[in-house]
Amino acid sequence: MSNIFFSDDAKFSTEFRNFLKARGYAKTDISDSVRKIIADVKTRGDQALFEYTKKFDKLDLRKSGIFFKSSDILDSIDKCKKQDREAIDLSINRILEYHQKQMPSNVNWKDQLGIELGWVWRPIDRVGVYVPGGKASYPSSAIMNLSPARVAGVEDIILVSPSPNGIYNPLTLYASYRLNVTQILRLGGAQAIAALAFGTEAIQKVNKITGPGNEYVAEAKRQVFGKVGIDSVAGPSEVLLICDKSMPKKIAAIDLLSQAEHDENAQSILITNDREYALEVGREIDNYLTKLKRKEIARSSWKNFGAIVIVPNFKKGIEIANIIAPEHLQLCFSEAKKQLGLIKNAGSVFLGYWSPEAMGDYITGSNHILPTAGTAKFSSALSVFDFLKRVSVTKVNKNGFKKLGSSVVRLADSEGLQAHSLSISERLKDL
Repeated sequence: MSNIFFSDDAKFSTEFRNFLKARGYAKTDISDSVRKIIADVKTRGDQALFEYTKKFDKLDLRKSGIFFKSSDILDSIDKCKKQDREAIDLSINRILEYHQKQMPSNVNWKDQLGIELGWVWRPIDRVGVYVPGGKASYPSSAIMNLSPARVAGVEDIILVSPSPNGIYNPLTLYASYRLNVTQILRLGGAQAIAALAFGTEAIQKVNKITGPGNEYVAEAKRQVFGKVGIDSVAGPSEVLLICDKSMPKKIAAIDLLSQAEHDENAQSILITNDREYALEVGREIDNYLTKLKRKEIARSSWKNFGAIVIVPNFKKGIEIANIIAPEHLQLCFSEAKKQLGLIKNAGSVFLGYWSPEAMGDYITGSNHILPTAGTAKFSSALSVFDFLKRVSVTKVNKNGFKKLGSSVVRLADSEGLQAHSLSISERLKDL
């Protein structure tokens, strides 16, 4: 493969940064198309949803209905194999337990003036969750979105997921049923995001939208932000594997391809300290690319955005990892856990041979909806905090008002806000 870098090369920093940027530049500008769809849904409501769904998903919502009926959902449960339902149940239980440990406490105290201060946490009233259903349908994404929302106490959850040609994954419906989703819609794409953000005749608007989707979904979320909250603008998936030759080359190869098979724009990067081992992993990747069911997608991803970086030591490897800020970071080298303190930027870290990121995708408990495209430098995995609001609480007593009031008057006067000043000074007259 051509994308091999040596960290001790004089041009490495510039060339590698340009390589990372190239994935973003490869995207087509779809902002105008998405803007038109959103405006159309705002103006024409359900009628626009009918037309876009028939055009893009080849599904007539007038016949099927926008919403899945209770009978559809119950019928879908019968279509799920018992072992698959049990796997979903186990995943839900573990992910609920993980997120329950994130729940914050309400806090209150009195300061030295006797003023009562604090905050209380409140769930968002109504949330819209997007679950992919196009190129690949992911029941696991339903679990990852719905579980923290339920733990946070969100009462009203509406789930949207496209059903191309009327086809849907019954496991997605089963997972949604298990987590008590209020409504499930046969919608996808930018039009679904617009319907959630602004409402239509049939759909009540939500307060926040979460969940990953294709580039049209991501762009639509970006454009409706401010009218509603969003979790993030997610990009294609990524994995960075830092390992030495103690990691079997076949396992290293398949761990890298576990992200490449997601999407043509997904990114898989290997960092290692052994050039010959790196080349062997590359050959194993080429071998697997003749066998995978999604080999064309994986091949395109690996060819265009995959990379191998040769480093002199793993301290340097972690320095590079902090620059990349990967969605998934797998550490498989001697005493990797001791290096955890050096990692500043990563969505989720997986330590050791027995911790491939695929475990985190489904069942360990941590959330698989993670920051991508370097955004792990300032954001985190989806959590209960995405479904909570913190409300500040203040109660000032007479003594505290007397002690602090004159300073507030001076500050308000300095800013030319006369009514603010009078709000305090008039009360001071009563003391």
